[in-house]
Amino acid sequence: MAAYSKYLTVRHSAIAGATTAAACALLCLLNKRRAAAQHGKRSGKQVLQNNEQKEGKKERAMVDRVFIARICRILKIMVPRTLCKETGYLLLIAVMLVVRTYCDIWMIQNGTVIESAIIGRSRKDFKKYLFNFIAAMPAISLVNNFLKYGLNELKLCFRVRLTRYLYEEYLKAYTYYKMGNLDNRIANPDQLLTQDVEKFCNSVVDLYSNLSKPFLDIVLYIFKLTSAIGAQGPASMMAYLIISGFFLTRLRRPIGKMTIVEQKYEGEYRYVNSRLITNSEEIAFYNGNLREKQTIHKTFRKLVEHLHNFILFRFSMGFIDTIIAKYLATVVGYLVVSRPFLNLADPRHQNSTHAELLEDYYQSGRMLLRMSQALGRIVLAGREMTRLAGFTARITELMQVLKDLNSGKYQRTMVSQEKDVDKNPALPLIPGSGEIINTDNLIKFDHVPLVTPNGDVLIQDLNFEVRSGANVLICGPNGCGKSSLFRVLGELWPLFGGRLTKPVRGKLFYVPQRPYMTLGTLRDQVIYPDTLEDQKKKGISDQVLKEYLDNVQLGQILEREGGWDSVQDWMDVLSGGEKQRMAMARLFYHKPQFAILDECTSAVSVDVEGYIYSHCRKVGITLFTVSHRKSLWKHHDFYLHMDGRGNYEFKKITEDTVEFGS
Repeated sequence: MAAYSKYLTVRHSAIAGATTAAACALLCLLNKRRAAAQHGKRSGKQVLQNNEQKEGKKERAMVDRVFIARICRILKIMVPRTLCKETGYLLLIAVMLVVRTYCDIWMIQNGTVIESAIIGRSRKDFKKYLFNFIAAMPAISLVNNFLKYGLNELKLCFRVRLTRYLYEEYLKAYTYYKMGNLDNRIANPDQLLTQDVEKFCNSVVDLYSNLSKPFLDIVLYIFKLTSAIGAQGPASMMAYLIISGFFLTRLRRPIGKMTIVEQKYEGEYRYVNSRLITNSEEIAFYNGNLREKQTIHKTFRKLVEHLHNFILFRFSMGFIDTIIAKYLATVVGYLVVSRPFLNLADPRHQNSTHAELLEDYYQSGRMLLRMSQALGRIVLAGREMTRLAGFTARITELMQVLKDLNSGKYQRTMVSQEKDVDKNPALPLIPGSGEIINTDNLIKFDHVPLVTPNGDVLIQDLNFEVRSGANVLICGPNGCGKSSLFRVLGELWPLFGGRLTKPVRGKLFYVPQRPYMTLGTLRDQVIYPDTLEDQKKKGISDQVLKEYLDNVQLGQILEREGGWDSVQDWMDVLSGGEKQRMAMARLFYHKPQFAILDECTSAVSVDVEGYIYSHCRKVGITLFTVSHRKSLWKHHDFYLHMDGRGNYEFKKITEDTVEFGS
């Protein structure tokens, strides 16, 4: 008891008290988070079940063979050839890492000699080696900054390569539309294409640096230490690295999955904020600010709850990592480096003086310390590798979805077809099973089922034919399938059967009720999606564009906004009626064979509307119009009426036809 009291000095009491307090704090945090998690599970059990059903199978995010295969696939995109800019930066980083390691060894040796000169009171040696250190400072600084330059440039190059590849796939044909409207595997592609790509590229380059430098250090220090203290010391350190690495890798497995969930919640939080900005006017009219605040706070709380759990997990892992990868590695280093010095029978130091022992110990000890630090960095790099596995899983999932969509495949929750079995038991709902035939001046639906992407059958068997010059008025209640017909006609939705004959995409133009105004000049609004170069290739002058604006009574806008090269936020500058008339001027510029007008003149006066329809017939544009105005019947030759219950009629408009609408 007396010995114990003597040991428990003030210093040791403080250390013991601090350790006990830290352990108690850790236990309190764990209990608090566990209680919160259990409460969340009890209160949100149904919500979690719904989310699991919606999200389906989770992507794996572990450091295993799947991860290696995924990252190799992405690396082939980021480093496409043996001789490319990225390879140059990889070589630059590798060379700088080698040079930096040799600089570290030189600084250890030079620093040891300086300290020996100080202890030995040798002014001459002190000045000599201190001057060597001062002379080497610019070169060492240059090496460090070249290394940082190479790392930053490589991150940027990787991001450029991967971003260009993903956007080539994302903006191919209508893939960007299909991802948001046909496929429900990815909820926030903008999050993946921007933040996740950046974080992935940064993580890959950092991992390359954080692994290659310690590995190089270990190889060089093993070579130096083997000649100094024998091979047993470095071998012991390597054995410790392997054992501790396997142990910590098992403990870090949840990091990959937690990273995926973190990025998913970040994307959802960004989405609800961007949704508020996009629909701010409608929300303001409804006085929906309180409801939107609840939605945003709910999404943010979900993100914060997950981040709290992630922080606690990283805190726990950091506690274990620090002990194993830092402090225990240092203990092993002390045990290894002390063996030849504490063994009095070791022939290496039997005839060494005190100064020689001190110099040898400092040099060997510092090299072993650096080696143990390198081992610790490799062990800790496993944590970053596990996090990288999460980003890799998300990027790979995006690449797979883009590949599927570009090959005509998509995954979506389908509507149950049991209720339709009695009506048409032979109706197969297979996306893409229909046939599309491209022919000029003809649109023909031949036994085409009108089906939504999730399998909801609107019309089981649609048959009609329209040739150029015969305008068609499409009418019916909301939800009957008018817009669905246009999406099938525009090849936005897959064909579930039958045969569709139509012109190629460029000869079919769609004008929505709320036209899209692009970023750019006033000229760009008329010629969209063409560019100025495309306009010149077509031989259309600005004077002809002015005539198009005059045809829709928008000629004054050219002077009002400051000419063709004026750049404005056209979605805000133009009124609703002006945007609709601008869309009609755009239609006149492109001169397609067929045009789909979806309530696109609702904000235009009747006289301007009549002139637009007359001009379309004059220039040979055949129209499919969705409208409830009776005044438009006289501009059409046929009508297609859908009753919303799966029935339709396609007839010629005659004097006896009963017009309906307002």
